[in-house]
Amino acid sequence: MTEGTVSFSGDQGDYISGGGSYAYSAGTDRIQVTGSAAHGLVDISISGTNGDWWSVSLAAPQGQELRTGTYEGATRYPFNGSDAPGLSHDGNGRGCNTLTGAFTISKITWGPHGYVEALDAAYEQHCEGGESALRGQVHIKNPTAPAELSLGVGVSVAGQASALNGKATVHGKVTCNKPVQVNVGGLVTQVKRNVLIRGPYSATVKCVPGAPIAWSAQADPTGTTPFQTGDVEVKATATAVDSDYQVSVTASDIAAVHLTRAKG
Repeated sequence: MTEGTVSFSGDQGDYISGGGSYAYSAGTDRIQVTGSAAHGLVDISISGTNGDWWSVSLAAPQGQELRTGTYEGATRYPFNGSDAPGLSHDGNGRGCNTLTGAFTISKITWGPHGYVEALDAAYEQHCEGGESALRGQVHIKNPTAPAELSLGVGVSVAGQASALNGKATVHGKVTCNKPVQVNVGGLVTQVKRNVLIRGPYSATVKCVPGAPIAWSAQADPTGTTPFQTGDVEVKATATAVDSDYQVSVTASDIAAVHLTRAKG
């Protein structure tokens, strides 16, 4: 659960704040902090229980990582480019067309894939080149970043060839460090009497941490020649989505497999 506060106030004449003061707490209001995978940007979104909504962006110059320190000469994000840091505070239907400002990152702790564990920052923003300023502070702590999904896949060295339908049945196991649905797919390749026989296969299994989970699939030959008993090459790729970070994770294996005649 996110902890912390966001507060800001503006001078008389500041368009965004209207010269008012605002304070929000993660205990009562919804505050969310997200970062870019390259660690160059943090976005803070605030939804107040009173209906207020605000967005704050703090960005290093394009291509750089956002670290502790003071960033002078900020211009409006995302139009700051590689020569200047980026800053933007807007919301409640108001935003700057152009802006200047600066911000200081006194603490930032990154997790995987742009996850932000902690952020302490202060910023000052001037709209349209005006003297009136909006000044804000962000103090946020998120739970420790979840572990990244670790995925494994293996291919059994034994399979079956069906004389009835010409398909090859292959098997294997998948492993994971958190519950996830895993898609396993690949290609079975065999050479018989100088004829190349190939066929794709796919399977879906629910993986849970602990003992390896078995998968099994049938490969259908793409040509007219069926799979036969003997040796084949099996390539396998396992794919799953890490729900904590919304990224795709893959694992692969390749094995020489001996096909025996399928029973029945």
